[in-house]
Amino acid sequence: MTAFADLRVYNTLTGRVEKFVPLYGKRVFMFVCGPTVYDYSHIGHGRVFTFFDTVARYLRWAGYSLFYLVNITDVDDKIINRAKEEGMHPLKLARKYESFYYEDMESLNVTSVNLYARASDYLPEIWDQIRVLLEKGHAYETETGVYFDITTFPDYGKLSKQKIEELRVHRIEPDPTKRNPGDFALWRKRPKDEFGWESPWGYGRPGWHIEDTAITIKHFGKQYDIHGGAIELAFPHHEAEIAQAESYTGVKPFVKYWIHIGLLTIKGEKMSKSLGNIIRIRDVVQEYGPEPVRLLLISSFYRSPMDFRWELLDQARSSYQRIKTAYDNLYDLEVNSEVGNAEVELLNKVKDLRDRFFRSLADNFNTPEALANLYELIRLTNAYVSEVGEISEQGKGILLSTFNEMLSVLGIRVERAVDSVMLKSLVQLLLEVRSQLRQRRMYELSDEIRGRLRDLGIELQDTPQGTKWRIIR
Repeated sequence: MTAFADLRVYNTLTGRVEKFVPLYGKRVFMFVCGPTVYDYSHIGHGRVFTFFDTVARYLRWAGYSLFYLVNITDVDDKIINRAKEEGMHPLKLARKYESFYYEDMESLNVTSVNLYARASDYLPEIWDQIRVLLEKGHAYETETGVYFDITTFPDYGKLSKQKIEELRVHRIEPDPTKRNPGDFALWRKRPKDEFGWESPWGYGRPGWHIEDTAITIKHFGKQYDIHGGAIELAFPHHEAEIAQAESYTGVKPFVKYWIHIGLLTIKGEKMSKSLGNIIRIRDVVQEYGPEPVRLLLISSFYRSPMDFRWELLDQARSSYQRIKTAYDNLYDLEVNSEVGNAEVELLNKVKDLRDRFFRSLADNFNTPEALANLYELIRLTNAYVSEVGEISEQGKGILLSTFNEMLSVLGIRVERAVDSVMLKSLVQLLLEVRSQLRQRRMYELSDEIRGRLRDLGIELQDTPQGTKWRIIR
């Protein structure tokens, strides 16, 4: 394990920043609430999943063995209603939008998930949990379904810091057959002409909350390390998960660390169809490219609310271009066998920046601070390339390795648009032509070559040692 594995995280359950100590040594189990696949994924989903992808990348970099699990809610009233609108079977519609979700995640370089688990594949586990909760007196059956009795679980509300007597005023899932207004469904009985399954309690569909505990207990056991998701899921969804799981297993805590993402708004308003302000991931990626979108989504501290504005994407695109240009300049930096004082000074600063970068992530996943260190590395690299213009092979390797390490943990891809060898050959050819023009005092044509190259993003510098060039954008 690396020197920066002393991770500290904010735990919603305890309300404080804590040292991260996994339940099972270096093995970490992390679950994040996935999408309900009835429509295209929006930018709010993008914020959640790019952040936890970064968390997963950091944990693996820090030496942990991570099992990262995300559920796919493919059983839900929204799916059924949308399927009716489109004239499709609910599961077929769910598969359609599930595939679109995977495409969106791939575009954002969200690649760290070990397993996507569909709720419909876990009916036996769901039925087992309901059966045990009924036997233990935590659940009851009515003519409309099976419900969890929140009064049998005194800790209900401990995650969202609410009291049961206060929760009773909230009519969650209104149903006159329930004992308490705050009780939530484990199984919903439905007419046979609707989509559903036969169960020990009649034909119907599982409740939303029971799907996640069925999946996580199946794969992780009675306890696991990290549960993540959007802050709006803390109550009632995550609260219900705790009540179900701890009542079912008798083991506390169900999850050791709860990590929640702040709300994403659009110009100060919550995304909704009625306001017409839902921004789909694929639309914004098509317009701006995937890397600027990901860069924007991890540029705010994860616990803080984020207000999405288009001008922020313009800034993110410029920031990404800075990253790409610096990377290209470094990649094409000429190699010299000698190590100068400027190089030694640069590499010392780079080592310090690398340390600060990973300490930022170890400090409750502070991605804005980590990005600030990356941008400082870019500034130092650009200054060195401009002033010195050459570096030892070992020094270049250290710089490239540091860049790649930082970018990899943040999930930012940098692809060189032109093959380096080909680009060097083409520029060198033009420099030779320009040199001949200058020898013949044909300065107008020589300057035109310089100007045209600058328009293409290549700057020439005439020095006593010859003409040097660098990529400026």
